[in-house]
Amino acid sequence: MNFELSEEYQDLVDTVRDFADEVVAPVSAKHDEEHSFPYAVVDQMAEMGLFGLPFPEEYGGMGGDYFALCLALEQLARVDQSVAITLEAGVSLGAMPVYRFGSEEQKRQWLPLLASGKALGGFGLTESEAGSDASGTKTTAKLENGEWVINGTKEFITNSGTDITQLVTVTAVTDTTTRDDGSVKKEISTILVPTNTPGFKAEKAYNKVGWNASDTHPLTLTDVHVPEANLLGTRGRGYANFLQILDEGRIAIAALATGAAQGCVEESIKYAKERQAFGTNIGSFQSIQFKIARMQARAHTARLAYYDAASRMLAGKPFKTEASIAKLVAGEAAMDNARDATQIFGGYGFINEFTVSRHYRDSKILEVGEGTTEVQLMLIARELGL
Repeated sequence: MNFELSEEYQDLVDTVRDFADEVVAPVSAKHDEEHSFPYAVVDQMAEMGLFGLPFPEEYGGMGGDYFALCLALEQLARVDQSVAITLEAGVSLGAMPVYRFGSEEQKRQWLPLLASGKALGGFGLTESEAGSDASGTKTTAKLENGEWVINGTKEFITNSGTDITQLVTVTAVTDTTTRDDGSVKKEISTILVPTNTPGFKAEKAYNKVGWNASDTHPLTLTDVHVPEANLLGTRGRGYANFLQILDEGRIAIAALATGAAQGCVEESIKYAKERQAFGTNIGSFQSIQFKIARMQARAHTARLAYYDAASRMLAGKPFKTEASIAKLVAGEAAMDNARDATQIFGGYGFINEFTVSRHYRDSKILEVGEGTTEVQLMLIARELGL
C-alpha cells in the first residue's frame, strides 16, 4: 500500500498550493470583511481548469478524476475555505449531477460551460423542513402541456446568486401516492432550472457566521416553467440520485476540511516560531509543541481517511461508509484545530483579519453541511448493523 502521490498529482498539488499562497491568500481577508464574492480569483481558477478537473475532455473538462479535485480543494482550503467551497459546490453539486445523470444532450449543453468555470451551477436540495430529512421536500413540479411547472422554496443554496450562476438543479415532488396505511409516498425528481427562467429568484444573501466570501442564498420558485426535457435522470429517482451526489461530495468536503486543519497547523507553527514570551519564542514551550503535534496528527488522519474513500470510489468499490468516516473525522479535525490555533494565537486569534480566526468561524459548518456529524454517525452505525 503506497500513499505517495504520483508525479501528476503532486504537480497539481504544487501548482494549486502556489496559487493559493500567492493569489488567494492576499485578498482573503478583504473579501471576508466585505462579504464579497471573489470574481477575479474564480476567473483565474477557471483559467487553470480547476472547475473541469474530474470531467472528460469531450465535455470540456481536464480529463482528470475526483481525487484530483479533492487535492485541489485541500490546498485552497488551507488559506480560504470560501474559495474552496465555491469550487467544491460548483463541481460536485453544480456540474456533477449533470455528468452522472444527464442525457447526452444535457451534457453537451451544460458541461462545457460549467467545466470552464465561466458559469456556475448550484444544487437546490435543502428546504426549511427538508435538510437531514430530505424526503420532507415540499417543492412541487407538475407536468403541464410538455412543461414542468415548479413551485417552492429552497434554503442555503451555494453558488445560486452570483453574476455567473446559470443553472440550479432542484429536487421536487413530481407525484404522490397514498399507501394502504394512509401515509403519502412522494415521487421526488431532479429538474434543471436555468437561472434566467421567469419565476426563479435568488433572495437576499444570508449574513453568515463564516464562509463570508461564498455565495449562499434562499431561492423562491414561483410558477417556473421549464421544458419536460429538463428532467435530470429518471423520473422518481431524484432522491436516490442526490444521495449518490452527497456520498461523493462528502469526500470532497473531507478534503476541504483536511486543508482547513492543515492550514491551522501551518499558521500555528509560523506564529509559534515568531511570537516571543518570557524571553523566548512560544514554540519552545512544550505545551505549545504538544498542542501543534496533536493538530498535525488530526490533519494527517483526516487526509488518510479521505484518500481511502477516494481510492475506493475511483476503484468502483463501495465507499459510502468510508466517505462518512472521512467527512466525520475531517470536519471534527478542522474545528478542533481551529480552536487550538486560536488559543495559540491568543488575542490575535480573535482578530478577523488573521487566517486562524476565519478558520474558527468557517470550520463549524464542516460539521453541519452535506450531512451533519450526527447523520454521519447514523450512517456508520447503520452499516455496522446497529
